[in-house]
Amino acid sequence: MEALWLLALGALAYCFLVLIGTYRYLSVIPPAAPKRWPAVSVLKPLKGVDEGLEENLESFFRQEYAGEWEMLLAVESCEDPAWGVVKGLQEKYPGVEARVLIVGEPPWHNAKVWSLERMTREAKHEVVVMADSDIRVEAGMLEKVAGEFAGDEKLGVATCPYRAVGGSSVWSQMEALGMNTEFIAGVLVARMIEGMRFTLGPTVVARKAAIAAAGGWEELKDYLAEDFVLGQRVTERGWNSILSGCVVEHRIGSQGREANFRHRLRWYRSTRRSRPAGYVGQFFTNPLVVFLLLWPLADFQAAFLGVALMLRYTVGFATLNGVLNGGMGVREIWQLPVQDVLSFGFWVAGFFGKTIEWRGRRFELSGDGKFRLLPGE
Repeated sequence: MEALWLLALGALAYCFLVLIGTYRYLSVIPPAAPKRWPAVSVLKPLKGVDEGLEENLESFFRQEYAGEWEMLLAVESCEDPAWGVVKGLQEKYPGVEARVLIVGEPPWHNAKVWSLERMTREAKHEVVVMADSDIRVEAGMLEKVAGEFAGDEKLGVATCPYRAVGGSSVWSQMEALGMNTEFIAGVLVARMIEGMRFTLGPTVVARKAAIAAAGGWEELKDYLAEDFVLGQRVTERGWNSILSGCVVEHRIGSQGREANFRHRLRWYRSTRRSRPAGYVGQFFTNPLVVFLLLWPLADFQAAFLGVALMLRYTVGFATLNGVLNGGMGVREIWQLPVQDVLSFGFWVAGFFGKTIEWRGRRFELSGDGKFRLLPGE
């Protein structure tokens, strides 16, 4: 009994830490426009045509940037349907310097890292913006992130917080809600307590010198969460790392239940190996479940449940509306408790098993976060 109440106290303290972390993030004053904008290379690894791909890519073609910039897009071959989408946008925006690299079949398990290695090598500029194909941005995105790098020569990497946008599937909608109210909350608390000693895809900005200091992409090719490891190694080498003030949109698509569950389980198993101690601490990042466990034991059950829900919605509103510039409507209000319970189940499942499914193939995760293809796949 006492142990449960101590856990509830920990969850309560975590909620207040999220609110403080939110305030501290929102209190950061954006840097003034530099006298000279740094030259930027945008790197886009592509594979296939995901939902909304053309709109996502077009948001980068429409950038309004005062400095010099280019965009590199990588596909395995001309047979990739993403090639046609890119060619159409090149014709529509002839003033944008956009190059397509045919990188061939990746020799590494992590195809994204292979594409990034090839594009980084070909990029003309020192500051690189690495964004997945499911990212959509506002026209001033490059100016926001470039301004942060212009003001700090020791800034090696920056993570752009992302507002997840689900598709028509209720499962993707709840996953997006979890990212926007639970995942980002953990990032804000970690930032406040220990600083940004990590980076998180799907959008990372970095200096090529910092990537090289981390050992280069070849040193990261065997990691499933290569973005997380990149941030760790860059900060260990003495570079600065920040949570950018530029929020992007992460369009996660409309996966059905089975595909969504496989994806989420892969993410939790990967997170457990990337940051073992932090993964255990994620118990407190889901405070509503902790309060629900105590609800039958409370003297005033209705009041207790009401306070628990109010606190959870306050934290969710702070992250979704305050940090990510989103909006919590009627749908999110009823989905949030369901998502919290579902997320707790995936968190527990993440402690078990070491195999994942990725791009139709099965891999085995090792204790250090690396992964290998299973025999016969």
